[in-house]
Amino acid sequence: MANLGTRLYTRRKGRLVGKDDQGRCYYESTGPARKGGGIDRPERWVIYLKGEDPSAVPPEWWGWLHHMLDVPIAPEERKPWQVPHVPNQTGTAQAYRPAGSAYNLGRKPAAQGDYESWVPEA
Repeated sequence: MANLGTRLYTRRKGRLVGKDDQGRCYYESTGPARKGGGIDRPERWVIYLKGEDPSAVPPEWWGWLHHMLDVPIAPEERKPWQVPHVPNQTGTAQAYRPAGSAYNLGRKPAAQGDYESWVPEA
């Protein structure tokens, strides 16, 4: 979700290149190219959906956004390893909790017999 400054800048200096299947809008600057590392290239940006983190950009747009591609990849040309985005689940009920984790139903597995507790000499 864009703030007022981003919306004004986008309206004044950007042209809509496309949208992804989730509704994020991708823009490219219409004015003079910015000099970045000695390369003249237009500025590119995305307007995220409300509450989204930057990792939500799908693979077909990621390469275009980072100037690796001149045009975004067509969705039908996605590779099998280009999986849909899954938000970070840390801190939620869906987070990974391996066996033995204190967060895994609050139970620890019983000792396996390979542990011998230390007892101080009296």
